[in-house]
Amino acid sequence: MIEITGLVKRHGDVVAVAVDGWQVARGEAWLLAGPSGSGKSTLLALIAGLTEPTSGRVVVGGADLATIRPGDRDRWRGRTIGLVPQRLHLIGAISVADNLRLAQRLAGVGHDDARIAALLEAVQAADLARRVPRELSQGQAQRVAIARAVVNRPAVLLADEPTASLDDEHAAHALELLRAQALEAGATLVVASHDARVRPLLPRAFVLSARPGPLADGGAAR
Repeated sequence: MIEITGLVKRHGDVVAVAVDGWQVARGEAWLLAGPSGSGKSTLLALIAGLTEPTSGRVVVGGADLATIRPGDRDRWRGRTIGLVPQRLHLIGAISVADNLRLAQRLAGVGHDDARIAALLEAVQAADLARRVPRELSQGQAQRVAIARAVVNRPAVLLADEPTASLDDEHAAHALELLRAQALEAGATLVVASHDARVRPLLPRAFVLSARPGPLADGGAAR
């Protein structure tokens, strides 16, 4: 599902991330680990096609991202990638339900209010559908962001530090939701985190060192 070969991303003379090779099979769940500054967020952005590598190759679901025209990339992303960013970026001026409807529209798929209602129920946020993001707690906003990420049944679900601002109970619940929703959507899951609480829940791990350049962790256990 994800194939990375000889990947380097530079910002000027600084190497933001470097990965010799990494393969993730369809339906697998992985932890992308490493300390702050090791390039985890950059690697997620490369997988999502939000930025382009300086060199190397990223293939997602058989599509070489270098071959997708810039004008087509947003729609491809909306249909293929579900992203839970570290800063959740819910649209503050519209309701929770409309945030999910907007994700459907941007992906070029028809509105499916039944899907939205079922998802909000699944993440225990059905009673939040008419609220706007400023009325949500951090835990509630996290659940809504997960629902938005999987509303289009993506092939790949990416989450960037999803437990960073959550206490132990809510962190465990967020990981359970990500696993459950990835399974329901049939999605490959990659969670970027340096949170030690995540590690026991995601036994497959790929570790980036503080100086970018990957270290295999337990053979990236398969």
